[in-house]
Amino acid sequence: MVVLILVETKPTNTWLNILIAQLKKEQPNIDFRLWPEYGKPEEIEIVLTAWPPPGAMQKFPNLKLIMSLGAGVNRILEDPDLPDNIPIVRLVSESKRLQMIEYVTMAVLVFQRRLLEYQALQRSQRWEYLPVQDATSFTVGILGLGDLGLTVAKKLKLIGFPIRGWSRTPKIVAGVECFHGQEQFKLFLNKCRAIVCLLPVTPQTEGILCQDTFSALPPGAYLINVGRGKHLIEPDLLTALDSGQIASACLDVFDTEPLPVDHPFWSDPRIIVTPHIAAPGRSDEIAAAILDTINCSRMGRPLKYAIDRRWGY
Repeated sequence: MVVLILVETKPTNTWLNILIAQLKKEQPNIDFRLWPEYGKPEEIEIVLTAWPPPGAMQKFPNLKLIMSLGAGVNRILEDPDLPDNIPIVRLVSESKRLQMIEYVTMAVLVFQRRLLEYQALQRSQRWEYLPVQDATSFTVGILGLGDLGLTVAKKLKLIGFPIRGWSRTPKIVAGVECFHGQEQFKLFLNKCRAIVCLLPVTPQTEGILCQDTFSALPPGAYLINVGRGKHLIEPDLLTALDSGQIASACLDVFDTEPLPVDHPFWSDPRIIVTPHIAAPGRSDEIAAAILDTINCSRMGRPLKYAIDRRWGY
């Protein structure tokens, strides 16, 4: 069996290099090849990718399976020439869940405890007390109640934050005030002191973090985007920050990655920028999930976390 790893490796991408080494060690009988040196196109049966170049999948006439290295599959589905009969699988691991909990909790606490403002005071050498809203009255809204969204919601609830959740379809989650559909979206937003975007990118969710959404939040709310860069209309965020409608934002994903060096987000003290590192997952767990999926494909067993192309997740 030949598996193509369709990503660009760089000397600094230690996580990916470790993952490739683990895959080759665990399954030396599988021929793992690294793009763009893939050999004969007809030999490729499985592609492991994140952001494949448009038209890449059409090169492989015997392709049986596509696995996404990322949490989402929108970059794969954006290809207009993507073969429509090939299953696409997400890779889910417990370490991804734990890392996302850590990242989102960190961001929520930074905003709730006003640490960015204390950093500004430190730079000015000002010893000053800032009133802090208690966690029990600091409502956090989770956009997207899938696997990661539910996990984050439940953990933040344990800390004491009131949690609201919004999803495409109705859901019932113990301890979470749930909303669904476009008709309940602004009702969901109206009491959220912070919102966390964990949505997949679909035609319905692209650009959802926009001026219309920000204006429905209480003034001085906070934004945490760990979904996808395409969720955010970047100029709208800057406008909302300037007006005070949004107090601060923590962004881990961007429409263009790496973030261009001249992008205004880099120098804005109201914005925390991290380079898409919220939840990469442990490489050993991801390797195990990849090999388990390969075995399921080989044996004709049902594929875990296969996506529904109609909904994009």
